[in-house]
Amino acid sequence: MKKFTMLCTGIILAGTLAACGEEDGQEEVDEGTEVEETEEEAGEEEAEEPGEDEMAGEGDDDVLEVAVIPAQSIGEMQDGLDRLEETLSESLDREVEVEHYPNYNAVVEAINYSHIDLAYLGPLTYLIAHEESGAQAILTQEIDGAPYYYSYIITHEEAPWDDLDELLEDREEIDFAFASISSTSGSLIPGLELNQRGVFEDENNHEFASVRYTGSHDITSQVVQNQEVDAGAVDSAIYNALVEEGAVDDDQIKVIWESEQLYQYPWVVPHDMEEDEIEAIQEAFIAIEDEGILNIFGGASAFVEADDSQYEDVLEAAREFDMLDPEVLD
Repeated sequence: MKKFTMLCTGIILAGTLAACGEEDGQEEVDEGTEVEETEEEAGEEEAEEPGEDEMAGEGDDDVLEVAVIPAQSIGEMQDGLDRLEETLSESLDREVEVEHYPNYNAVVEAINYSHIDLAYLGPLTYLIAHEESGAQAILTQEIDGAPYYYSYIITHEEAPWDDLDELLEDREEIDFAFASISSTSGSLIPGLELNQRGVFEDENNHEFASVRYTGSHDITSQVVQNQEVDAGAVDSAIYNALVEEGAVDDDQIKVIWESEQLYQYPWVVPHDMEEDEIEAIQEAFIAIEDEGILNIFGGASAFVEADDSQYEDVLEAAREFDMLDPEVLD
């Protein structure tokens, strides 16, 4: 496929995580860990839109172009991504290039026009690409032996609320933080829950004292821990990895709401990829046992096959909350 090139204004994702997404997100960044985006997370600064010449630029058809939107800081992920690039090159017997994309919209455009071959996205971002062009989910990762994660709403351990009902009784005094607006677990799912409870529509229409989008799950976890906000929504897998590596002190945080199971962040291919190429990519990922690679994807234990049907619940939620418009990614 033709090489997709893009100039980026910068990368705002911050924090540390040795393990997403995202989902989301869009993916979620959501839909790692989606580091989902992350599954599982997108930067708040925008990458420049590709020009027509860039979208039609010549590239090497033998190179497997892989795009990853990190749900954690790039420095923490780079070593694992370098090892993934090397491992895939050996397994597939072809050149592989793994690149960070700081903007979800850039990856959606690239996958829609088949300018990249494989993308790691949050579930919501993947579903936008799926709705627009038929992009397919082919892989995800297991964490602790299961391909699921959750959306958490967390608050500080010293806070007086033990569940979401108690928190919402004081909603007019609550400063609330989401991750990226395009994150599945850090925005879509908790936002839908709050919407159904009649307290939240969007950043400008809600019953809280304030609402902010931090841009990533690790930042949301840290601002809750530092009591800069009263509560926040995060990806469970990223949160647990932050705790394990010591970036977040679990003794200072309590979970006051947990969503239903969400399927882990997908690896996505364009609609026109040949089946034999899909199978080769799946086999290469499933064979990976290198913990240095697995850890950066939410502390994964293994990569496993996935398909579009496993994300139908998130698709319905996105439709209900009107989140399938590509403008959500802007």
